[in-house]
Amino acid sequence: QVELVESGGGSVQAGGSLRLSCALSRYVYYYCVAWFRQAPGKEREGVAARARDGSTTYADSEKGRFTISQDNANNRLYLQMNSLKPEDTAMYYCAARSWPGYCALDTVFDFWGQGTQVTVSS
Repeated sequence: QVELVESGGGSVQAGGSLRLSCALSRYVYYYCVAWFRQAPGKEREGVAARARDGSTTYADSEKGRFTISQDNANNRLYLQMNSLKPEDTAMYYCAARSWPGYCALDTVFDFWGQGTQVTVSS
């Protein structure tokens, strides 16, 4: 069973930064990878996605603050988060898709991690 493992979450004050990491399987060819988050009492929402060709897409609220990147040599997906706000507090999940097609936050992903908690205090 393919597993994605997130790390890098934690507690930070508003205005601070965190870098999330996701270990991808080296046995799967991913066409689309992404980060999602879910705050307590809210639905899961997409944060950022990255296609195999390196193109990226971001949710409007994260543009300019978050950066998604991928290290294929080390099978790692990253989310650099700057200028964090209390409303960024959530469980963050990485997701990946092993079939080709349009890469966006509203597509279906077949692999998910267990999540890493990010807490931003004011």
